[in-house]
This record gives sequence, C-alpha cells and structure tokens, in this order.
Amino acid sequence: MKSMFRILLFSVLLIFTGCATLPSPSEIKSDINGFELPKLPEKGKAMVYVVRPSNLGFIIRFNVFIDKEESASEIGYTRGGQYIYFDLAPGEHQILSKAENLAVFEVNAKEGDIIFVQQEPQMGLIMAGNSLFKIQDYEGKYHVKHLEMGTIYKSEQKPIVKSEQ
Repeated sequence: MKSMFRILLFSVLLIFTGCATLPSPSEIKSDINGFELPKLPEKGKAMVYVVRPSNLGFIIRFNVFIDKEESASEIGYTRGGQYIYFDLAPGEHQILSKAENLAVFEVNAKEGDIIFVQQEPQMGLIMAGNSLFKIQDYEGKYHVKHLEMGTIYKSEQKPIVKSEQ
C-alpha cells in the first residue's frame, strides 16, 4: 500500500513540474521587437490577455470569468503554456480564475488599454490552485508570442448587470 502511494505521489509530482525562467528584460525586448499582438482593443474597449506560461499542473484547466463566477460570465480557459484574450468594457472589473481555488484580480480598465494578467499555478490539496497578477507589457507580449492559444468561448465581454441582493 505504501509503495502504491509513493508511485501515485511521484506521478502527481511529475505532472506538476515544468517551470521555466524568463530571459533578461533586454533579451525579451529584443525578442518581441516588431511582434504584433493577435488582437488589439476595439474602439471603446480595453483588451485583456491572460497568460499561463508555466507548465505546472498543465493538464488542469483554469477557467476565466469576468465579474461573476457563472457560465454567462465565462470567457474561456487555459492549460499550461497557453493564453487567451478578450475585450473588456471600460470600468472596474474582477477577473476570476477557477482551479482548485478561485483567484481574483481587480482591474480598472480604460479605453485602449492592453492589460496582461498572469495565471500562476500552485500546489493544491487535490489539484492545482492558482493566483493572478499583472505583468509588464513587454513580458506579456513575450508570453503571447511564445505560448499557444487557449480556449476562448467569447472574445467580447458584454456589460454585466449586477443584481441587487
């Protein structure tokens, strides 16, 4: 029984490995020189790129929501080594990332903004957890250039009417 547990633990640890370090800022800036993002913000909107460069917990999908954790607010999801993007109406919003936990990132979007948010996997009790944080534009562009597209359900976020409770 103990050997079976060790094999299972070892297998899980193998799945959750694979963090890479970034090149220096000057190397990143040189690498992205002339790189165009796949999509820029539409008139009257901001653009959000959510990147997940780490392969830690790569098999676990991290679902992304805007303002509420409900199916109508779900934008899409990433797995390790992927990114997604979406338009966002100007104003204050919450970007939510669901894994074992629910990570929340507050953003005040302005028209024309391009915002890069990184999902960072963490060890969870049963599966990978996650956190969200803003990254520099050059780092975000670098990740978008080198990562694969995740799954996007909708690329434009319609305004959500917050219900009175």
